[in-house]
Amino acid sequence: MGHHGSYSNTAADRAIRSIDRKREQERKSMLHAAYEHAEDLAVKLVQTLLDEHIIETNSDRAIKELFSAQMKKITDLEEFEINFKIAPLRGIVNDPNFMSLYFTQYIIEDLLDHPNVQDVYGDDATIYKAVDKVFATIRPR
Repeated sequence: MGHHGSYSNTAADRAIRSIDRKREQERKSMLHAAYEHAEDLAVKLVQTLLDEHIIETNSDRAIKELFSAQMKKITDLEEFEINFKIAPLRGIVNDPNFMSLYFTQYIIEDLLDHPNVQDVYGDDATIYKAVDKVFATIRPR
């Protein structure tokens, strides 16, 4: 007679755990890369946002320093804090890059209040695409 209970080690459970492990490894890898390469990534991010006319600023240096500091600060945030920040944008694209989501939301919510930023242009998807061009380089595939 077969057992009618549910097994916690079914193929579906193993697949879910494997996906979760892969996402956690990706997250750690990206946080480490963002911390290690914060200066370069900040320069590229500011340049991309300026080139695509997403931000208008009177000091790209101040914005670069702000982004660099954010990249170092994000490594100290709890997973809950990151998820809370990116929650409004989760459905913006399939297979989103959490770093791109975080910085997109940061630009939309927080950057506009910075004294060196005159304006932020574009919808959420446009900003995400520009930001993701930069952070896709540190996303493991």
